[in-house]
Amino acid sequence: MNDNYLDVIQQYEGETLEIRRGRGAWICQRQDGVKLLKEYRGSLKRLEFEEAVLKELKGQGICSVDQYMRNREGELITSGEDGTKYIFKDWFVNRECNLKDSREILAAVSWIARLHRAFRKITWRQEWDSGSMVPPGLSSEMRRHTREMKRVRTFVSSKRKKSQFELCVMGNFTEFYDQALEAQNGLKELEERQDENRLFLCHGDLNQHHLLMGTGEVAVIEFNQMHRGKQMADLYHFMRKVMEKHGWDERLGLAMTEGYDKVLPMDEEDRACLYYLFLYPEKYWKQLNYYYNANKAWTPAKNVEKLQNLKSQQEARGRFLERIKG
Repeated sequence: MNDNYLDVIQQYEGETLEIRRGRGAWICQRQDGVKLLKEYRGSLKRLEFEEAVLKELKGQGICSVDQYMRNREGELITSGEDGTKYIFKDWFVNRECNLKDSREILAAVSWIARLHRAFRKITWRQEWDSGSMVPPGLSSEMRRHTREMKRVRTFVSSKRKKSQFELCVMGNFTEFYDQALEAQNGLKELEERQDENRLFLCHGDLNQHHLLMGTGEVAVIEFNQMHRGKQMADLYHFMRKVMEKHGWDERLGLAMTEGYDKVLPMDEEDRACLYYLFLYPEKYWKQLNYYYNANKAWTPAKNVEKLQNLKSQQEARGRFLERIKG
């Protein structure tokens, strides 16, 4: 980013007191609060969709979200002298959620439930269809990943001389592959009998980087993957990061589901969806996918260690799965 950003900032009302780099953008301290200026390559329809939803969230008391600002001309996108497009939005200086702190984890889960509850009160508008992304169904994405896992196994089994990583793949493939099949088939059955009214707005990319801890509240940022779908996918993405960090601690996992349930009760379908998402061996698929698309002549020792850790955590992971299966 060059000095064009200075010209862009001047196209917005208000005085900027300080500017610094951060998160691949510019963080601006202004009289009306902290803002973020960054390049934008998406569509105007997408921004209009996000702006409308985020305004409705604020109307429901979910105020700590990165709402967009319009420039002096009333536009969401501002172009620099070189034609580069920028967006300007509210920002927060709070730190990311600490996945080592169980209190912060549980506070974040409660706010995820609050966000989901507010999302459910927002009526979908037809004009949002052109701005909202349409991600693939959860079960169809699982099927694609499962095919990729099988492709890797076929490739590895055909090799005469196998590396340590490849021997690990052959040694534990069946167990993880069976879990993948059960998860994708179970989720497909849920989707086939799914009522359209069971689809709600979702953040789409909830992790510790997008949950910023403040005093008494949690700021939720980066809604650029927001869409209409299964809210349990949001909860799963955050929880999976936590569970992997904590060695699949059963008590912590149950505390998270109970914390969410207290704010937004989960029904039988929600719990089944969450179970199948956790059952799918996503981390195992990622390791195989990375191996297949990288230089197969040499696999880093840390990747071998990751596969071995997945195997060693299976017992704890299995206990957690049994508890949330219901």
